[in-house]
Amino acid sequence: MTFFKKPKKKYEIPAHLSMAEKKEIRRIIDNVSRDDGIPRTAQQSIPFDRMFKDGICRIGSDYYTKTIRFSDINYQLALQEDKTEIFEEWCSFLNFFDSSVHFELSFMNMATDAESFEKSIAIPHKGDGFDQVRDEYSTMLLRQMEAGNNGLTKTKFITFGIYADSMRSAKPRLIHIETDILNNFKRLGVYAWPLDGKDRLELMHKQFHMGDDEKFRFDWKYLAGSGLSVKDFIAPASFSFPNGRMFTMGSTYGCMSFLSIDASDISDRMLADVLNMESSMIVTMHIHSVDQNEAIKTVKHTITELDRSKIEEQKKAVRSGYDMDIIPSDLATFGKDAKDLLKELQSQNERMFLLTFLVMNTGRTKQELENNVFQAKSIAQKHNCNLVTLDFQQEQGLMSSLPLANNLIEIERGMTTSSTAIFVPFTTQELFQAGNESLYYGLNALSNNLIMVDRKQLKNPNGLILGTPGSGKSFAAKREIANAFLVTDDDVIISDPESEYSPLVERFGGQVIKISPTSTQYINPMDINMDYSDDDNPIALKADFILSLCELIVGGKEGLQPVEKTVIDRCIHQIYQRYFEHPDPEKMPLLEDLYYELLKQDEPEARHVATALEIYVSGSLNVFNHRTNVDITNRLVCYDIKDLGKQLKKIGMLVVQDQVWGRVTQNRSAGRSTRYYMDEMHRARRSVTE
Repeated sequence: MTFFKKPKKKYEIPAHLSMAEKKEIRRIIDNVSRDDGIPRTAQQSIPFDRMFKDGICRIGSDYYTKTIRFSDINYQLALQEDKTEIFEEWCSFLNFFDSSVHFELSFMNMATDAESFEKSIAIPHKGDGFDQVRDEYSTMLLRQMEAGNNGLTKTKFITFGIYADSMRSAKPRLIHIETDILNNFKRLGVYAWPLDGKDRLELMHKQFHMGDDEKFRFDWKYLAGSGLSVKDFIAPASFSFPNGRMFTMGSTYGCMSFLSIDASDISDRMLADVLNMESSMIVTMHIHSVDQNEAIKTVKHTITELDRSKIEEQKKAVRSGYDMDIIPSDLATFGKDAKDLLKELQSQNERMFLLTFLVMNTGRTKQELENNVFQAKSIAQKHNCNLVTLDFQQEQGLMSSLPLANNLIEIERGMTTSSTAIFVPFTTQELFQAGNESLYYGLNALSNNLIMVDRKQLKNPNGLILGTPGSGKSFAAKREIANAFLVTDDDVIISDPESEYSPLVERFGGQVIKISPTSTQYINPMDINMDYSDDDNPIALKADFILSLCELIVGGKEGLQPVEKTVIDRCIHQIYQRYFEHPDPEKMPLLEDLYYELLKQDEPEARHVATALEIYVSGSLNVFNHRTNVDITNRLVCYDIKDLGKQLKKIGMLVVQDQVWGRVTQNRSAGRSTRYYMDEMHRARRSVTE
């Protein structure tokens, strides 16, 4: 049986056809257009009646539904106590639904729209000579997406529905239920948001066009005066149900199956294992809560029937002359299970649910479909369950997989709250932030989706790259530096203790500053600018840095004495006061200015400090007694400190940190971001603090 897409507008019959051909075409059009409850078109097969702009959908005359999309959280990688807490919260979430609310969980693994995805990750050109590198980086991201999760986008939805006399009476209750669901998700730490009418139509369009590249082009204004319905914009070219075991939807082959839950104990990994299949598929769970009193009444009735059967077996045993305690094992087992279930319903905060678990596998060919169905059945068997094809119910199963909370399959499994909750819908939280400054950080270990993050939007933008030697820590840092340089306008500063970042910096036209006793590139530790401090007194903060520098130079267990600190502070203020009277970069103070100013002081402590400074002013370690002669304002700056000798290591690290601070404060004042990368941070920190 095949249903074709109904013509969108009145069909004009070509004039050159014969009268018989025209008559036949008119008969076909009239037959396709007739709507008597038996679907003859793809549109008539879609089981909803009306979609409203606010996202409410009416099915039949009195059933109304809404859909909420929700994100993932870290469950599979969580500690056991955290898993238990999430599981208990999910049980409470399920218990929220009473018997008047039908709800459906939908998990959709669909092929990513390569064009839109490429557009979202493409790095825009800036005309700075590096656009070719940007294109190469964008191509790498696209390859990673395709290789990582086979080009699949995984989304999760919950759809809920109620019966009501009219839209007016249904809407307030749906809004109330929606608010409660969003609050329950919030307690779980799950981000969720409702879908409007257009979003829901687009979602069904994606499901009906899983095997083609047809775009969803729809606007509510298209409906007025056109005679079209929303179904005309989402229906595929055709539905075909040639036999009872598969169907075609456009050019895509599909098969609907239901999960027969036969195991007495199911792992919380089962749903995750099914969803980890690398093929386009949809998993649907229709869940309906049974009224608590009715559930208890039903279980009690079952226990009564089992007891009656037990008595009959005992009577038969007495008549046959053997022990009356010998009864069929199934009868004993069922009786015990029924009593345990009654106890759970009455005293353990458990409710009874009716669950229909559907799986829709797809393939581009029949063989691919058969392979995907076989793989899904293997996963079910691994968990002691069976995935059974819906023979001669493929159409009903397909329409039941739509996010409409409309179950057309009458195969239900009664389960308690905890048994239903074992199908935990969470695996791992995705980190994919859309935005112009999101950077690539790799693939999610569980879902294989890209990790794209703008760290400036996180609560804590700082980060550490940890790993064993040779595991690629430096390469990861270089990749992020290149990505940040190409994507953002941030300044990038690198502290390089192993001289391994110079080629990258030079490739991007940055400034490599090689600091060593024999280098001809200099940075002046006495450099200062008006934005050096967050307050209005930059000299005070600079004085604190120079005191730390002198403390390293003078050394000793106790460091600088109070009198020494006093004379140093006095000299610093005198030096910078003269500079700020005539602020000229050519007159920026040097260490020798502090040295000579100390010699002018009367205190003997001043001469002691000056003598300690002498080797760094006029001696063999005078590398820091020069004015800065490199471009420290370059957008990309690398401080190469590999050849700093043992005597200069601590001082050199302190001077570099001061230069970085000066750049950061200057950028902060100008509203510009700075990224600072410190390689081998443990060494750098030890050198400064020892």
